[in-house]
Amino acid sequence: YVKTYLLPEKYKLGKRKTSVKKKTFNPVYNEILRYKIEKELLKNQSLNISVWHNDTFGRNSFLGEVELDLGTWDWNDKSNKQINWFPLKPRVEITFKRDLQGLIRYFILFIFTGKKTVSTGEVHIWVKECYNLPLLRGNRLNSFIKCTVLPDTSRKSRQKTRTVSKTTNPVFNHTMVYDGFRPEDLREACIELTVWDHNKLANHFLGGLRIGLGTGKSYGTTVDWMDSTSDETALWEKMMNSPNTWIEDTLPLRML
Repeated sequence: YVKTYLLPEKYKLGKRKTSVKKKTFNPVYNEILRYKIEKELLKNQSLNISVWHNDTFGRNSFLGEVELDLGTWDWNDKSNKQINWFPLKPRVEITFKRDLQGLIRYFILFIFTGKKTVSTGEVHIWVKECYNLPLLRGNRLNSFIKCTVLPDTSRKSRQKTRTVSKTTNPVFNHTMVYDGFRPEDLREACIELTVWDHNKLANHFLGGLRIGLGTGKSYGTTVDWMDSTSDETALWEKMMNSPNTWIEDTLPLRML
């Protein structure tokens, strides 16, 4: 089957897919996947098209993908209005323009709170503000931030800020606290911050960060979320090496 994402909206309303065609290396879909969006917004969008194999156990295996930058697409070219062939490529990191995702300014802190015989502490995440968030719905943007400390995905781990309305440069000034961390746990954990645009029908994903060591593993298990960039990793390492000290940075949001 074929799956498409209209990026950076890689959640819910940005996802479309075809039916599954069985027992053939030359599937014919003959399906139209539609997106309803203002043409002006397409200059900040990218279309990701991927092909997948769905086996008898319900597992999905990636076969290849194509990514089209709609900002440079020539809508007046007649050849682009016909059915074209594109070679599938191996999966690569999404090439969507990072500067269009916006920036987030935040502080993190690890502080010891336990007794001398039991060294545990708290991780504090102070989300200060965001800059230049992308507009997905004309001139309307009502943003908020979700935070999860992985690998814990329970309801207790999920926190969020208030929604700041009608601005692409929201100031949140919100602190989230997670307790019960041993120093060795910091090597296995990862803070996931995601920024969302809120409306009545659905929340639209704008971008995020994953702040951790980026080793690809947590407690010996391979995980896809331990994928921090070098800048995100450098901040986490600085926090680990400087307990009881606020560490500040401003980083670009990215697709997760």
